[in-house]
Amino acid sequence: MRDLLRWTVMTLALSFSSLTWALTPEQIIAALGLPENSTGNIADAVEEATGARGWMSADMKPIFDARVVGRAVTAVLRPVLKNDNRKYLNTALEILDQAPAGSVLIYVMQDGIDIAAMGNLMGTTAKVRGLAGAVIDGAVRDVAELRRIGFPVWSRRITPATSVGRMVGVEKQVPVRCGDILVNPGDYIVGDTDGVVVVPAAAAERVIELLKQYDDKESKMIPIIEKEKSMLKALEIYNRY
Repeated sequence: MRDLLRWTVMTLALSFSSLTWALTPEQIIAALGLPENSTGNIADAVEEATGARGWMSADMKPIFDARVVGRAVTAVLRPVLKNDNRKYLNTALEILDQAPAGSVLIYVMQDGIDIAAMGNLMGTTAKVRGLAGAVIDGAVRDVAELRRIGFPVWSRRITPATSVGRMVGVEKQVPVRCGDILVNPGDYIVGDTDGVVVVPAAAAERVIELLKQYDDKESKMIPIIEKEKSMLKALEIYNRY
């Protein structure tokens, strides 16, 4: 009876602990940002956790080597006719001014992949406001200046073409499709020289668990590969793939 009571108390304590110690967004960002958690491993973990691809299209490239982890804030722009004199809310600038420090801007240029969603002035604003970076399903310009101030941007194109007079903001903080991947506001964005991966907020803790397993296996596989000069032999033991 005493053993049963002890087991019951331990079970309840563990259950309470798992609820109490859920990871905060800051802890998730810190874990995703660890050097060993490459975008490659994160992409693998997202796919295993969700059954769906998490990496953006291969033409989503950084304008300079950087690594960024942050939560998504989103805005959508669409083309406008030159003779359209209606007043539109500038949602792209609104979200730029409203996003919390550490956020990653997600700009989607509908039918405007060759139009710049960001240049020097917007990049400077984002930099001084402490935003982590920007990911643009479209283009970026003033790249030399953005590199100089050190504001990381991933985009599908580089162009001199401005969005002023060509595109208008239509939505902000809504689910968007960026680089062929669904991004919800609050999802975790990880970008580096290999590209961009989206970690759905609902799957983030499972992704981190898997990343720990990957790192543990890979750390144990490397000495075997070095000794045996064979990856197949390491896989026989640890089955990383």
